[in-house]
Amino acid sequence: MYIATENDPNRLRDRIGRARVVLWDFDGPICRLFAGHSAERVAGDLVSWLEGRGLHGLLTETERESLDPHVVLRAVDRRHPGSDLVAELEERLTQEELRAATSAMPTPYADPLVRTWTAVGSRLAITTNNSPRVVRTYLEGRGLADCFAPHVYGRTQELHHLKPDPHCLNRALRAMGAAPGEALMIGDTPSDHEAAGRARVPFLGYARNERKAKILRDAGAEAVLVSLEPLLNLLRA
Repeated sequence: MYIATENDPNRLRDRIGRARVVLWDFDGPICRLFAGHSAERVAGDLVSWLEGRGLHGLLTETERESLDPHVVLRAVDRRHPGSDLVAELEERLTQEELRAATSAMPTPYADPLVRTWTAVGSRLAITTNNSPRVVRTYLEGRGLADCFAPHVYGRTQELHHLKPDPHCLNRALRAMGAAPGEALMIGDTPSDHEAAGRARVPFLGYARNERKAKILRDAGAEAVLVSLEPLLNLLRA
């Protein structure tokens, strides 16, 4: 079911009312990390870096053309898990994400929503495939770090734990002493939805346009918002 927020506030109110803990994906619900620093170019640079070391054959044609840096990173890790090559590639991606954080675009209504949710007594965490260093850099720049600290759970050297694996969600739940049913995850991709399902955490989708909303609905998400404003209004009420 697609929740048009203005038309079904009771359903949305019920969903957020049970949430003692809110787990946020980062790139999407909090900000557009690559708004001014193309993720496609970053993926291309990682591919070029591998090819410059004679490692062209590590990637399939589909992986090389994916334009998604995480696809490139996962592909190399599958073939050389835990290697120095993977560690260096992950660090290169982290440095690109740190550069992107300086021009990231805040998601509309996300900043006041985070502050309001904190003010009404819910505890917040970040559960993301991005580097936790990048998340902290962005949150500090927006004055939001205290709303989440110390609960930022991001990419580690164990790349098989990236979402849709629920590892980062389970880490957050354990650290915050919360049962899955007491939590809510806000995410913007099918992998977020799958990770929430595997962790048994209720899911609320965010999509900045109808195309992305359809992708989430097609993946099985029952609740999808195309704006965070109605959520903010409900909390303020």
